[in-house]
Amino acid sequence: MIGVTTVATGVVYLAIRLAVVGIAAYFSEIQVNDRFKDPYLTVPLSIVSIIVQIGAIYLVPQIGFYFISIIFVVLGFAALRMSARQTGIVWSAATLGLALLFLMTDKPIGIPMATATERALALACFVSALGRCASAGLYGSSMRELLYRRSNDLAAANARIEELAQLDELTGALNRRYIMKCLNDEIAKAQRNATTCCIAIIDLDHFKKINDHFGHPVGDEVLRAFAISVFANIRTIDRFGRQGGEEFLLILPDTDIDLAIQTLDRLRSLITELNWSAIAQDLTLTISAGISAIRHNDTPEDILARADLALYSAKDTGRDRVVAAPQKRQFS
Repeated sequence: MIGVTTVATGVVYLAIRLAVVGIAAYFSEIQVNDRFKDPYLTVPLSIVSIIVQIGAIYLVPQIGFYFISIIFVVLGFAALRMSARQTGIVWSAATLGLALLFLMTDKPIGIPMATATERALALACFVSALGRCASAGLYGSSMRELLYRRSNDLAAANARIEELAQLDELTGALNRRYIMKCLNDEIAKAQRNATTCCIAIIDLDHFKKINDHFGHPVGDEVLRAFAISVFANIRTIDRFGRQGGEEFLLILPDTDIDLAIQTLDRLRSLITELNWSAIAQDLTLTISAGISAIRHNDTPEDILARADLALYSAKDTGRDRVVAAPQKRQFS
């Protein structure tokens, strides 16, 4: 009678399905699947599952509609993990199996509808297949949400890594590599637009004596406090970085030499007046700075050399002062 099969048939079908799952789990346990590009073995497992369904349709055609439904579910779930090429392979395998079954055999694939019980069972089969298809969709949706969150987390992590790669670990100022990149960019911008731009090399006076007398931990704290003080008193467009040791570079875009001198002298006074004894008793700090303006056809080496000479002049004339390099016409 259509829609009727034996308990043994169901048991054999279930045993085969469990065997496939068990073999896949065993391969995973002994890490055989790790040797392949697709560690989930999606394509071979999907094809094996389709073959099982085709075999079940051939052997029990009177309830073949259910196994056909399962083929749709298999392909739906597998497609979530496969590339377009892999999906094409599995779809082709399913199509070939069904074509052989439909065209090369005369098996009457049936839907049990003879009695109310059979119709209810058929409905239950379809509903369970639809539920599995819906779960495939939900799984895909959850994967998209997970990938979206992971993408945001990765973007944030990359931004943080990039930020850390730009900063001096001790002071939080830009590191030497990145401040030199900023200098190159500002030179190119000033020369392209014929705008003013100045740089200042800042040196902490007698910093070696601070390290020798108070110790390196105090010296590190002085560097951090100095950097924080500078950051709090410059514009957002200014760039401040550590060149090395106690020497720092300050880039002042859209700033002429007179305004640069005022800015650095204000910073110098501020640093001198800070209560450094909060870090160590009897500790004081002054700074010296050399300033230079960008000229037409300047290279980074040119402007840094002039600022460095101005800094040495500030040191030679008593420190705790700001000196500007001799100025020429910046742009012709």
